Amino acid sequence: MIRLDAATVLLQWATGGLLFLWVTTRRRQVGIGYGWLLRATYMVMAAGAAVVGRVFGPVPVRDASAALVALTSGAALVLSIVRRRAGVAGERARHARRTARVAAMTGIEREPSGPDASVPEFPPVADLVAPVIGAVGLVAAGIAAGGPDVLAVARTLVGAAFLGAVTDAMLLGHWYLVQPGLGRAPLLELNRWLALVWPLEVAALLWPTGMFSVFSGTIDDGYGGLLGWFWATCAVSTLILTGVTKAALKERAYSAVMAATGLLYLAILTAFGTDLVARAVLSSG
Repeated sequence: MIRLDAATVLLQWATGGLLFLWVTTRRRQVGIGYGWLLRATYMVMAAGAAVVGRVFGPVPVRDASAALVALTSGAALVLSIVRRRAGVAGERARHARRTARVAAMTGIEREPSGPDASVPEFPPVADLVAPVIGAVGLVAAGIAAGGPDVLAVARTLVGAAFLGAVTDAMLLGHWYLVQPGLGRAPLLELNRWLALVWPLEVAALLWPTGMFSVFSGTIDDGYGGLLGWFWATCAVSTLILTGVTKAALKERAYSAVMAATGLLYLAILTAFGTDLVARAVLSSG
């Protein structure tokens, strides 16, 4: 009912990451370069999933889906580059406010510069195409894993959201170095989504046959139950880190964003421990 499969994990990562990229881009506040970074990164992951799947254990629907995710995320990347002069609506509004403030303080009128409002803006809905296609491949991967299909598919889809949310949150935290005037709402939103997905991830992995079987000894992890407790530590630590990140972002100082980013670095490690350790133990069991 679960399998530690590199192709599936790569497709999960890419699909979840692209989904939460849309969650962020739909606000039209984060600079267009952030989308370039994430689309390019997840395009490579999806392409890797297609290649690895074909070579080391084909699942036709999953592998075709991974290839299409790479193509559609690449198409979205090209479209965003073509329309780069438009920037994003929030960025244009912020630039206009700053220009007006400088003019009011100095009496010097500046020629308009920065994003061009006359150019069509990149439509955030274009970022939804790839994760929808990826979800189809993940359903196929879950069914191919064997066992109760509903449980296997649920674990695969929830795992994708879990890994995508924590990765995008960490990358967005770094983006504040590039766009320091950005408000904290987008980062708080991703952190909130991570906290919301956490109970679904943990519940799916505990559901029999799941990590409860490792704690009871029904499934031998090969280390006398140590991996089970390591998994539990990772799971609890991830939730704690989301809470501490939220608290850090309440501080007014800009350094609070960097502190939150550091905490999200740790959350990536514990989140991957939560998902991958469970997969390794349950697939061997």
